[in-house]
Amino acid sequence: MPGVPAIGEYTVCEINRDFLTAKDDIDKSAQDSYCKILGRVYPSIPYQPRDSDARNSQGEGEDGGPIDEDADQLNTTDSEPSGFLGRQLENAKTLVSTALQNLLSQNSHGAQKSYSFQGISWHMHRHWVAFIGGQDQVFVHDFEDAAPRDPAVLANDVHKDIECVEWRPSAGSTLSIACRGGIAIWSANYPGNMAPVRAGVVSILGTPNRGAGARWALVDFLRTGSNAPVTALSWSPCGRMLASASKHDSTFTIWDVAQGVGTPLQRGLGDISLLKWSPTGDYFVSAKVNGVFHLWETSKWTSVPWTSAGGSVVSAMWSPDGKVLLAAFDQTTSLAALHFAGKPPSLDVHLLPLDLPDIEAITGRNGAIERMAWDGTGERLAVTYSRAVNANHAGLVAVFDTRQTPIVSTSLLGFIRGPGVDSKPISLAFHNNLKQGALLSVCWSTGVCCTYPLLFRGHGGQLVRA
Repeated sequence: MPGVPAIGEYTVCEINRDFLTAKDDIDKSAQDSYCKILGRVYPSIPYQPRDSDARNSQGEGEDGGPIDEDADQLNTTDSEPSGFLGRQLENAKTLVSTALQNLLSQNSHGAQKSYSFQGISWHMHRHWVAFIGGQDQVFVHDFEDAAPRDPAVLANDVHKDIECVEWRPSAGSTLSIACRGGIAIWSANYPGNMAPVRAGVVSILGTPNRGAGARWALVDFLRTGSNAPVTALSWSPCGRMLASASKHDSTFTIWDVAQGVGTPLQRGLGDISLLKWSPTGDYFVSAKVNGVFHLWETSKWTSVPWTSAGGSVVSAMWSPDGKVLLAAFDQTTSLAALHFAGKPPSLDVHLLPLDLPDIEAITGRNGAIERMAWDGTGERLAVTYSRAVNANHAGLVAVFDTRQTPIVSTSLLGFIRGPGVDSKPISLAFHNNLKQGALLSVCWSTGVCCTYPLLFRGHGGQLVRA
């Protein structure tokens, strides 16, 4: 089994299967190593964890002062970089202790807090990452911006109980946010290029960022007809259709976003916790909280139900070619690889177990997979897990090399340790268009979103340095 980053160190990147770490913020050697290859640095983004409600309970704003009731809450944060960093440095003193207090409070009350499956999302073509940055707000950070600029903060009264975010494919700069009662659609405006607003919708503009930054606008809100929070989203690859569902509703819905019209799919398919369109658009998976999941073909929307003995599906990821679906369950450390044997719309599927013996050894009999992400090359799989037997393995992200020749196989490469004391991964996602490998972003319980370059040149190849 690969070595584990020492407690007190944190992971910075992977270069050809070697995971580089740093001891503190002064140690820049690992960062310099990947910067020589990529020509850029991916800074960590501080934020307030969504379970940290100390600010609201004390009636204080982000800067420690009283909340301004008249302030425009539908905006993109627009302060100088120094001001933003200054506030975050002040907040950093309490972020870790607050997060730990919340965890202790949850344990003392016997409650289990469930984080969102889709709390973070990468833009398909640009170096933009969006993630849930608080109870009712979303952060959008542009890594392409040469100037040090604050992340845009998307917040509004309609953003209650945000559950997931997902970028719209093939649609420039459009972001969907699932919240109570519907889906908020945001777009970035630039001088001379205003985002279109659906007829009948009142557009509300945020405050523009300084310099050449985007001015984000709420351009649509797709209402579900109930007050239940939307808990799952998935865009079709063409970006025309959007699927949404709630654990609390009896249907899930396929939206024609341009028309703002949703078509419910019923037949007892409520209590859905996960939706995922295949990369080709030919197939679709929906999973219920009771362990039943349906595989769909999207030409006529027929489906085949499956039942898992490993509990409910907590994560599902498609291979880049859309021929394999990996599924993780909440009662086991093994994955299921569902291989589609025929051509669309055939639902002839072969299920093969994909054991992860290293994770089983780490977690013991009572462990399970919590989250996973599979990158666009199909060569890196990131997995989080529960109940590590050894404290040194707790709160880590395990990174696997994966192959599909023709069935999926894995081998453990190493581990990612987050910054801060007792940090735990909350959500994670890959950016799928990095020619030197993959980018993995992880939101940590200590209030930091970190991006990890995983740099490699195919199986067995060597990375070409810039």
